Amino acid sequence: MFWQIDLAILTLVVVTAVASIMVKDLLGAAILFGAYSFLMCLLWSIMGAVDVAFTEASVGAGVSSVFFVAAVFRTSRRTKD
Repeated sequence: MFWQIDLAILTLVVVTAVASIMVKDLLGAAILFGAYSFLMCLLWSIMGAVDVAFTEASVGAGVSSVFFVAAVFRTSRRTKD
């Protein structure tokens, strides 16, 4: 495999992980978490662990992200910051 693709995806994983921690908006954090899970799915599939990649895609990027976004929409803001 091409090591440049591995390095690019790994860099994006680290960037999305740090961005999801640093962002102050809950919806943005939930979306970045979904992107992080999708990129981890790509890394697992590149490494040859297709069953782990499928589980990460369905549970991590799919179901968990939907639950987080639904939870954000069901909450209300107390302050206007």
